[in-house]
Amino acid sequence: MAAATPASPRDSGAPDIVVGPLDLAARVDEALGVQAVAFGLSRAETDVRRHIVLRHLDDPRARALGATTPEGRLAGFVYGLPNNRAHWWSTVVEPYLRATGSEGWLDDSFVITELHVHPDFQQRGIGRSLITTITDAVEQPRSILSAIDTESPARGLYRALGYQDLARRVGFPGAPKPYAVMGAPLPLPHRR
Repeated sequence: MAAATPASPRDSGAPDIVVGPLDLAARVDEALGVQAVAFGLSRAETDVRRHIVLRHLDDPRARALGATTPEGRLAGFVYGLPNNRAHWWSTVVEPYLRATGSEGWLDDSFVITELHVHPDFQQRGIGRSLITTITDAVEQPRSILSAIDTESPARGLYRALGYQDLARRVGFPGAPKPYAVMGAPLPLPHRR
């Protein structure tokens, strides 16, 4: 994984949190613990996601960043990789994007696969710092992601960063709620 320059969340009220490279394979269980609390996942769901994360990390183009406290606690993480139309996620969203005339977003895009901040650390600019720092280091001219298709702080953040809905009511197998696929040109804005 490519390294990123450590950063503090900008204007975040969390100057003690440092955003920097994360060996996600080594800390996958801790990261999934953050995701489980932030996203409300069961142990069975995190076990399934563990294998998915580790499979994604086999791609040498995958990147991961963590937001850590001075004590080394993982407050949040983000990871992603350049989109590949043969990957499962891309094959699921492609028909939805084709229906809205947005299929071209699947090409030359960096996918934010997961972005989660522990509830104890939310609303401090950490999510913004994670996503802007990871996308600043990629070569692709745009980024895409999926988020639960409801009004939420996460969707508000993505919109503030320039992400627009490309498709809504996207159904992922086994997901109880529909998702929205969103895309933004890079670089993302850093200011609030």
